Amino acid sequence: MALRNSSSHDNISHQSTTVSESSISNAEQRSRLYAKMAKDLDENGAVFLKEGETSQSLSLSDLFTLKDGTVTPMLKAANPPVRANVLHLSPEYSVPILEAVKSIFSPYFNKAIWFQNSSMYHFSMFHASHHIAPVPATEEEIEVEASAVKAVAENFCPLHIVLDRVVLTSTGVLLGCWQMVSGTDPVTIRDKLRTALPRAPEKQLYDKAMLHTSFARLLGHPNKLSEEGNNSSALQIFHELVGKLNKQIHGLQATVSELWYVEEYDVLALALNGRMKIRKFQLGCTKA
Repeated sequence: MALRNSSSHDNISHQSTTVSESSISNAEQRSRLYAKMAKDLDENGAVFLKEGETSQSLSLSDLFTLKDGTVTPMLKAANPPVRANVLHLSPEYSVPILEAVKSIFSPYFNKAIWFQNSSMYHFSMFHASHHIAPVPATEEEIEVEASAVKAVAENFCPLHIVLDRVVLTSTGVLLGCWQMVSGTDPVTIRDKLRTALPRAPEKQLYDKAMLHTSFARLLGHPNKLSEEGNNSSALQIFHELVGKLNKQIHGLQATVSELWYVEEYDVLALALNGRMKIRKFQLGCTKA
């Protein structure tokens, strides 16, 4: 995207007029974040091969069991339930992504990989409560929160987005990192949700500019050698597979038009197919 080329005013000027100056700086912030994330694997190594820490201060052994080649999520009750606000990626876009991820990674990992359920592809925006900083709520308070989220969603424009790059983190998470084309920027969405949910934890889990989706989690060593040679290290194989996936799906465009208010009754229920209650709100602005 020309948005990433901050030195070229001509390129930027050709972007949709719905992308504001603030969105351009947000795009630059995302580019910096994604570049840093792309270096994580080389700088920290494949921590997940040692059952190291993974997302949100949890270890792989907290999340999965791998027995006889079968991966099973270890669902643990979230007390109190996590209350997450996420943008949903429609199966129109998520199913082709999942198929590409499976075709490239499955031959190398057999069962030592957890694929995100394509019906639950999402972009985490803002938590009213999370497991690191729980904010208990009564049923009445939850209804008030959901109503507040619905009200702000009606003023958000659908997000037209493009897949900037795929990265594999040191914790084994395969992430899609997206940029905006037009619509309401994630920074604006998070700011509005912060105002709508004043009881929410001050410390949120992700950078305000971030727009990312988990595709899969690697849980073990590759079970076949690289096509490039017999002496390839696991790290080389990871880079090859990520590069191959990037070639296949980089530049994919999508439209995001639903904001979900999710009560996750299990820790990471959205990622692990756990118990949850979902309220779905359409983004109501028509000026995207």
